[in-house]
Amino acid sequence: MSQTITEKILAAHSGRKNVYPGQLIEAKVDMTLANDVTAPLAIEVFYQAGGNKVFNRRKVVMVPDHFVPNKDIAAAEQCRLMRLFAREQKLTNFFDLGEMGIEHALLPEKGLVLPGDLIIGADSHTCTYGALGAFATGVGSTDLGAAMLTGRTWFKVPETIKLVYKGKLKTWVSGKDLILYTIGDLGVDGARYQAMEFCGPAMTTLPMADRFTMANMAIEAGAKNGIFEPDEKTMAYVRERSARAGKIFHSDPEAAYKEIREYDCSKIEPQVAFPHLPENAKPISKVGKVLIDQAVIGSCTNGRLEDLRIAAQVLKGRTVAKTIRLIIIPATPWIYQQAMKEGLLDTFLKAGGIVSAPTCGPCLGGHMGILAKGERAIATTNRNFIGRMGHPGSEVYLASPAITAASAVLGRIGPVEALPTLKKKK
Repeated sequence: MSQTITEKILAAHSGRKNVYPGQLIEAKVDMTLANDVTAPLAIEVFYQAGGNKVFNRRKVVMVPDHFVPNKDIAAAEQCRLMRLFAREQKLTNFFDLGEMGIEHALLPEKGLVLPGDLIIGADSHTCTYGALGAFATGVGSTDLGAAMLTGRTWFKVPETIKLVYKGKLKTWVSGKDLILYTIGDLGVDGARYQAMEFCGPAMTTLPMADRFTMANMAIEAGAKNGIFEPDEKTMAYVRERSARAGKIFHSDPEAAYKEIREYDCSKIEPQVAFPHLPENAKPISKVGKVLIDQAVIGSCTNGRLEDLRIAAQVLKGRTVAKTIRLIIIPATPWIYQQAMKEGLLDTFLKAGGIVSAPTCGPCLGGHMGILAKGERAIATTNRNFIGRMGHPGSEVYLASPAITAASAVLGRIGPVEALPTLKKKK
């Protein structure tokens, strides 16, 4: 029976030779993940179920990243609960302040997620790890608490949409633009409870950072998971970070798909998603004059080193508009250190921006850049729902690091090409 990569991973973890869409299965998990918002609820469920020992202390991962450094007493109490549980259970992978980074950037960086793994996390953007050829998806805290105890969970096998990308990318077009374009095409529920399989010639040239971005936002089309087949770029990334290689799965040529869509990347411009849904994507040439108050570069979607390099490339020698607040958030301590070594932080500060410690921060309306009524932000984050970054009367526009950085200088949403040419030093 021919199968997709998603079906093969689920079959392998449920002890079957094959599975089919719609089938209910119980599967072993390779890793469970929770953060400071979702872990306290999962811990409560764990104890209510009579738990006294997690199924594997190396495979239960906890990362306080949403409201840290703690923004208030409630946030401090949540993190303390995680800390005490991690000590009690002797968790190998509890990342506290100093080690802590945004979870979906941190785990791949640490070599904790590998090709062929099955990972669940009490955070919807757990699907990020599909960039490595893993099946990764978000679950509720109740399911997570049960999996922390048993090492197992249930799934309905999803159907798969095959997304084929061809053609050469235009200048300043990135994985963020491709996924916004795709969500604009599919709609926010166009892939509901389906696997989004990213493939095609353009994907083989795409850097890992961009693949993480695309897999991360599969959930914004309603998908159960997003996934790439591992290639040499994948394995080079894994070899640098882990002694294990994982297990490589590929879709069979005759595998059945619910739908196949093809995209010509050479025709795709940088994209901007207008409020209040990620599906409201427009090419930069159709944006018009949209004044902004704040620009945010960071998050589990676009806070990686490659993203910061692109932003610094645009900002170097330029100054943020007087009306704009520019906030840069490196996704992990390692990224922060590398950005410092490469002089990227210096570029951001000279441009008039500020640099935050690694945190989810404003992405979910947490802290480090909340919007007031009537304010507009352009951000490299993944969601722009009503009130997502602050007041319900505020607006969030989603874009790539290049467009976000350029917009911070322009004071309005605009392309890199609209920036004045820098004068050459004599």
